[in-house]
Amino acid sequence: MTTGQRWLEGYIRAWASKDPADVRAIFTDDAEYRFRPDDPEPVRGIDAIVRMWGEPESPNPRHDLRVLIEDERLAIITGTVVYPDHASYVNLWEVHLADDGRAQRFVEWFMTPPDAGDD
Repeated sequence: MTTGQRWLEGYIRAWASKDPADVRAIFTDDAEYRFRPDDPEPVRGIDAIVRMWGEPESPNPRHDLRVLIEDERLAIITGTVVYPDHASYVNLWEVHLADDGRAQRFVEWFMTPPDAGDD
């Protein structure tokens, strides 16, 4: 299993559990989390990331995520996330990896797909 795949599995575990230990296992103490590439106020530091991950979100999200490409310092993850009765997203994530495999910088690129009824 690759570092990127291990990180993605840890992300999915932390997302489901919301357990601070699971979140700390995938982000470095000085990590930066950007919700979009031009995010003017990224979430900085593991304590802030843990707090952000503890905030309520739409229940029961479905996801189809996979590592698209990676090297020893960067994993690019792509896929979809659907929050029933809320929104759907097409994602591309930059995961900048530290030597220990945790994310030191995380950047979301996401789009909301057009509604199928908008043809």
